[in-house]
Amino acid sequence: MTTKLDALINSLEGIEIITDSIQVAKLSQDYHTFSPVLVPKLEGKVGDIVVRPVNETEVLKVAAACAKYRVPVTMRGAGTGNYGQCVPLHGGVILDTTRMHEILWVKPGVARVEVGVKLAALDKKTREIGWEIRMAPSTYRTATIGGFIAGGSGGIGSIQYGLLGDRGNILALRVVTVEDEPRAIELRGDDVQKVNHAWGINGIITEVEIPLGPAYPWAEVIVTFDEFMTAAKFGQAVGNTDGMIKKLISVFASPIPQYFHALQEYISEETHAVFLIIAESSLEFLPGLVQKYGGEITYKKSAEEAGKGTHLAEFSWNHTTLHARSVDTGITYLQSMFPRQSNLQLVEQMYHHFGDEVMMHLEFFRVNGAVVPGALQLVRYTTEERLNEIIRYHEEQGVSIANPHTYIIEDGGRKVIDPEQLKFKEIVDPYRLMNPGKSKVIQLPNQN
Repeated sequence: MTTKLDALINSLEGIEIITDSIQVAKLSQDYHTFSPVLVPKLEGKVGDIVVRPVNETEVLKVAAACAKYRVPVTMRGAGTGNYGQCVPLHGGVILDTTRMHEILWVKPGVARVEVGVKLAALDKKTREIGWEIRMAPSTYRTATIGGFIAGGSGGIGSIQYGLLGDRGNILALRVVTVEDEPRAIELRGDDVQKVNHAWGINGIITEVEIPLGPAYPWAEVIVTFDEFMTAAKFGQAVGNTDGMIKKLISVFASPIPQYFHALQEYISEETHAVFLIIAESSLEFLPGLVQKYGGEITYKKSAEEAGKGTHLAEFSWNHTTLHARSVDTGITYLQSMFPRQSNLQLVEQMYHHFGDEVMMHLEFFRVNGAVVPGALQLVRYTTEERLNEIIRYHEEQGVSIANPHTYIIEDGGRKVIDPEQLKFKEIVDPYRLMNPGKSKVIQLPNQN
């Protein structure tokens, strides 16, 4: 491998390459440390070098060199994923795309950008003409759009627009192949699913085209409740009120809000909280709904005020886990999708069955036209065996688990890998060099 790497480095003159072992190790990691199961499995997994191209032309050169010398290549954005998506299992090249950050163009309703553009930067640009990105993870300040598409699935905005993989939420992807003579391929329409959420195993994304949504002035509100299920049913009711424009509905069972140090003055101990980001024009209709469910508004910021200081979005989705672990590193999490039920019976069952061992955190989003609760429950970790028992119990009761404690695509949310993605990989990665080891059914790199 050393000989191959030396030859590869010599062939990439003029492209930024990092060989310092400390820097390479740092850029080989993500937030898989949220999982006590993944930490030992991924310990010591690092790349050999990091390459930072600035444009597609340089990406093509890197791809050609990796194919020529049969060196594995793992794509990386900002490294904000949670399952080891960008952790290289077989060394090789870490292809860091963060220098490819040009916003190519923005038009009403659509934007085209390079892969390394940060979501927050794109949102700021699109708002100049009255539009915004449809959805983003809670890490939107640092996450890149390429990393979100390759490794994410939804987030803030999914209550309005569904999940990232839903038809229409990605318009086009431009990807580079890893062949003897690499190509840049444009995928449009449904063909984007060949690469979407594939963890970089079948194409180096270089450009992304996405639809935008109207940019509303977003207000932020915290509502507290004495009973968790009342809070959950209130969240469902807000989601079902189609005339109210929403961006976020997060529900936290006590004691989760006590991990949010910056917000503790607004959430009394032993109360349960609902965080809302809603259009200012919808605020007028909120008090009546709060009163109906017996809640109390303890925090309210106008759109202008919400643009400064603390943002509720940064306590939602998996930032909830981040805040909890900053207090107690013995906490990990699950990712669950509950079936549509009018009275949230399964949510209530799980809440009472596990108690504080599995603390309930709901995020409402839209699935096939219906508003359903997903969950990123906080788990007081004891053993891997107990964690698997918790997962099995959920699945036996009809709750779908996207397991965040595995780096294998099929063992996560999908359970199987998309056959179209496999077919596409055979074409674009004949030597099986792209992020190898992340799928059960794809063989390891061909070194010949």
